[in-house]
Amino acid sequence: MIKKIRKAVFPVAGLGTRFLPATKAIPKEMLTIVDRPVVQHVVDEARAAGIEHFVFVTGRNKGVIEDHFDIAYELDDTLAKRGKTKELEALKHDLPAAGTASFTRQQAPLGLGHAVWCARDIVGDEPFALLLPDMLHHGGKGCLAEMIAAYEEHGGNHIAVAPVPDDQTHQYGIVGVADARAKVSQIHSMVEKPPKGTAPSNLHITGRYILQPTIFDLLARQEKGAGGEIQLTDSMIALSRQEKFFAVRFDGDIYDTGSKIGFLAANIAYALERGDLGPQLRGEIERLLER
Repeated sequence: MIKKIRKAVFPVAGLGTRFLPATKAIPKEMLTIVDRPVVQHVVDEARAAGIEHFVFVTGRNKGVIEDHFDIAYELDDTLAKRGKTKELEALKHDLPAAGTASFTRQQAPLGLGHAVWCARDIVGDEPFALLLPDMLHHGGKGCLAEMIAAYEEHGGNHIAVAPVPDDQTHQYGIVGVADARAKVSQIHSMVEKPPKGTAPSNLHITGRYILQPTIFDLLARQEKGAGGEIQLTDSMIALSRQEKFFAVRFDGDIYDTGSKIGFLAANIAYALERGDLGPQLRGEIERLLER
């Protein structure tokens, strides 16, 4: 029997050094894409896919993320007294139900694999989703919703992938698959940043995963890898020798908001599609480009 995907893990302990000084006091996950924090967009994706419990792996100076997903009594009271019903209802809509958000600490920056391992007691003995908040998947059906549909059909472990130019494969984690053009295809190999000309395909790992709980035992024994950190990919490679992995191809746009260009592009893309902002922003962009 295939167990339902109920929980999602969000690693949000990173320092965000590429955005200093903006991230000196504000977590990078709380930087806004238009008027919603990056992490809220990713939580929205998980909620739309049917996730019931949201697990945040935090670090120092990340308390504002916990505050964001909590009731702000003074703000709610002020909005109510000023008759700002629309804004108040929007805040209530974004708020996780009581008991459906958990927060645990990654005390040291030991890598993504270690961050996932820190969520082991909250996740327990069930498969779970993992979403990297830096990576926004935009367009069409939600990425995680597509992955859960594939998981419910095939079981096992799933990784979201998307094509990149062949001359850029050395910059990413790459998977080799049975059929690189298929929406869902079984993975036969995984490699982190392969040397130029050696990649098994042009499909890169995009920051969305569905993993079986057996990954936790492997992460507990995982030695430090690239960068002196515990790498999730290393444990996934080990797990793939025991269990099936599938690649789910995402055909929308992906924005790496951990990079400045990706962050700016995401702001423009999300704003342009909004009726209240898009037409005016398009005019402003055209005016700037004419200079």
